[in-house]
Amino acid sequence: MSAELVCWKCGASLKALPLPLGRRAECLACGAELHVCRLCRHHDTGKAKQCRELAADEVKNKTSANFCDWFQPKAGAFDTNATAVSAQTTPLESLFGGGSSAKPAADARSELDKLFGKN
Repeated sequence: MSAELVCWKCGASLKALPLPLGRRAECLACGAELHVCRLCRHHDTGKAKQCRELAADEVKNKTSANFCDWFQPKAGAFDTNATAVSAQTTPLESLFGGGSSAKPAADARSELDKLFGKN
């Protein structure tokens, strides 16, 4: 039994979509474009241009639909590690002042003024 084709972004099943996936195909669950490098069997972050297919033209945005003729959808392209990493990023951002918990620029400016004795 082979692995099921799922959306690279949300992990939803793509079995309701006709194959081959067209350039304008979108995930029915999240609306993500599907003719993208992240869903291709040639996508490899450890390779030059992040592609194992040497003859393929370079695609800069790996998550936007493209016209690559080498595209072949890969089962199991949903990266659960990316979800885990984004879940870990939020506490780090709050610890180091990034993300939504960061102070607005006006507050930061007033803190600097206090630090250097300006009123």
